[in-house]
Formats: sequence, structure tokens, C-alpha cells
Amino acid sequence: MLRVAVVGSGPSGVYTAQALLQQSRVPDVRVDVLDRLPTPYGLVRYGVAPDHEKIKSLQSSLRAVLEDDRVTFVGHAEVGGAGGVSPARLKELYHAVVYCVGAASDRPLGIPGEGLPGSFSATEFVSWYSAHPDASADGFPLLTPSALVIGVGNVAVDVARILARGAGELRGTDVPRAALEALGTSRVREVHIVGRRGPSQARFTTKELRELGALPRARIVVDGAELALDPAYAAAEGAGTSLPAVVRRNLDVLRGWAADPRGAAPDRERRIRLRFFLRPVELLERDGRVGGVRFARTAPDGAGGVRDTGAYEDIEAQLVLRAVGYRGTPLPGLPFDPVLGVVPHVAGRVIRDGAASPGEYVAGWIKRGPTGVIGSNRSCAKETAASLIDDAPLLVGREVTGDPLGALRDQGMRPVEWDGWLSIERAESALGRSLGRDRVKIPDWSGLLDAAGAGPGGAPRGRQP
Repeated sequence: MLRVAVVGSGPSGVYTAQALLQQSRVPDVRVDVLDRLPTPYGLVRYGVAPDHEKIKSLQSSLRAVLEDDRVTFVGHAEVGGAGGVSPARLKELYHAVVYCVGAASDRPLGIPGEGLPGSFSATEFVSWYSAHPDASADGFPLLTPSALVIGVGNVAVDVARILARGAGELRGTDVPRAALEALGTSRVREVHIVGRRGPSQARFTTKELRELGALPRARIVVDGAELALDPAYAAAEGAGTSLPAVVRRNLDVLRGWAADPRGAAPDRERRIRLRFFLRPVELLERDGRVGGVRFARTAPDGAGGVRDTGAYEDIEAQLVLRAVGYRGTPLPGLPFDPVLGVVPHVAGRVIRDGAASPGEYVAGWIKRGPTGVIGSNRSCAKETAASLIDDAPLLVGREVTGDPLGALRDQGMRPVEWDGWLSIERAESALGRSLGRDRVKIPDWSGLLDAAGAGPGGAPRGRQP
């Protein structure tokens, strides 16, 4: 038997477990999927916007893997750090360990005023409306007229769309009660989405972009003259066929909005303004908190980048959300490349002191950086699983000792197994029914652990025979 621990139950972790189960070269593989949280699915549960039901439905395919008899889900299991099980100890308990811990931190802007009250990372906002138990309970300043999102990727579009929706549009989702109530009383009427480069270099997908135009209460505002600064946009319609298809589609959507003689639904109560060629240089303070953002006007430099033009523009906003990318963080006990923000590896094999470390692997964003979409993790996981299976003849020859769950409990942890997660699901369904909704997420650690039976008064629930 080949005993493998996968650290992280998001898509990269579950796809890694799936690849190990589907291969035929090593017939008897058992996988424990460990997660710091008592809930599975990672960013599919805590990163996908609540109104994206189709993407959230990926949980069904992930669930099928975690319910396989050869897989054990072990939630509420900290790896590394104070009180957590160390990578060295995991190597004693398993033949191989695959770290799928993602990219947990946000890239900073590195500009004055970034730490002002009212300035947040987009991840903080996403965690709040996704009911992540680490999210701040204080909420966000939505009783202000203007919000600004820095960045032009899918996360930026997600948070802008949620800000522009009404509570009634989200009532059918699992958004937590406090977030739904806050969005229901929101006074935000203008949302700016701002990028330092042009529309042809934006990172959103066409589907995400079109969803902005489908919002029933929001008017989309784009400036055709500003868009035309981008040489690809300025080209005649149908030209520029060497551009990627997604870029051509995005430009077509923006061109249609800019040409709309009605001003893209002027009667709607909220406005979403898409701005390009503006580089943030300072968050402006007003009355002790953020009051706006100063931008330097940029222009294409002819080499795929941008240059400053010497002009500046201030945009008023009392809520600023920074969505300029993610970055991996070091996991105590593993090597880390601080420049790339990843664990050094070759085809998924962790590199220590210039050589592959037997039995240690990585997959997902901590392996390749925060790139790609959810589906990109499948091929990444397959590569890592193939490396592990290639190494299996050497790995199974090493004796592993101890009971992994017992080792976690010996360190004072209260692991949540699959039955505990099912109890959380039932509790969330019951909470939803009590509020006249289908399901509502439990947003805090104590509520989740109590529901799982792993709180102060409950015995941890494991997989039942």
C-alpha cells in the first residue's frame, strides 16, 4: 500500500488525489486529504462568487473524489506553524506528501496610503461574502457612495458585480446573513474598475465581462476615447486576428458598450465605470480614512508595457479594493523561493539543497504561481501525480509508522472527518430554512466546529462504516 497525504482540499488537492486513484501502475493507493479548515473544496467554496452557481457546482465532482473509499478527508488539521503537524512528521506518517496549499496572500500595491481605513485587499472582501471563518466580522463600509477596484482580472470583476447587485438578487444563494444584510442596505452607487494597462491586456474572461452588462440595476460606462489608446482596440473591427480569441471577444464587448447610443442603460440606479491606462500612485486620505486614489495616466510604450505620461487623475472613493494578484507564502518546514512565491520543484518534486526531496511534492498555485483557471489545476496535478508514481518503487520501501489521525490528536487537534463535514452541510441547510432560504453558510470557526461536533462540547465525527 502506498500511503499519501495531500495537504489542501481545493481543486489542486482533490485533482491530485483523483489522479493517484485513476492510475494503474500502483494498484493500492490510500490518500488522506488534509485541510486547515473543517470544510473541503478550498476556493470553490470560499473564492467563487455566490451568484456563480455553475462554477460552484464543481463541488459535486470534487465531492465524488473525497467520498471514494480510498480517500479520507481530514479537516481542521493544521500543517506547519505553531501547533500544527510539521512536514518532517508527515514524512514519518506517509510514504509521500503533496502540498497543495495555494497562494494565500495578496500582492501589495506598495504605494502611500495603502493601509488607510477603507482600503482592503479584494481577498478580504471575497472572504467576507463567502463566509470564510478567517474573514473580519467588522464588515465593509458600504454606506458610502463610491467604491473603487484596482485591477482588471476576474476577481476585480467579481467584487464589482457583487457591489452592484441588490440583496434580492443574492437571496437565493448561500451568501452569509451579515453580508446579505449589509449589501441590502448598501449606498454604493458607483463602482470603478481601474487597470494600469489597456483593455487588450486585461485578465478577465469574456463571460465575466458580459455578466456586468447583464446586471439589472447597473449601467456600464466606458470611454471610447480612452479605450482607443490601446492599439489593439483602435484597430478596425475584425482586424488583429493574431490576438487571442478571448481578447478579441473582450474588445468586441467593450466596443459595443462604448458605441451604445443610450449610454448603456442610463436609467439604472448604479454605475460601473471601466477605466484603463491609469496606474495607482497614492491612496488619498480624508477625515482619517481613504477618500480617493491618485492615478498616473499611462500610455502604451510600444513593447507590451506602459509608460507614465506625466498627467495625473484623482478618483473619489471611500472604499478601495485591491485586486492585483495573489502570492504564495512560506510553509514552515518547506523550502521557498521568495522571489517567485513558490516552493522550488522539478515536475512537482520538491527541491531541497539542489536535489529532489524523496516523498515531498507540490501541485497547484504553490507549485506554478497564481495562474490559470480552476481547470488548469487538473493537468498540473496529473504531472505531480505522475512524478510521485514514478518514484513509488522507492517510496513504498520506506517504513511509515504511526496513526495519522492519532498523531494529530496527540498534538491537541480535533480533526473533522467526512461525517463532520456532512453535519456542517446539514446545519447550513437548517440555517437557510430558518431564514426562508435554501442554504446559508456558517461564517465563523465556533459555529463550524460546533456543527461538526469538534467544538468544545462535541466529539469529532469521523467516517462511519
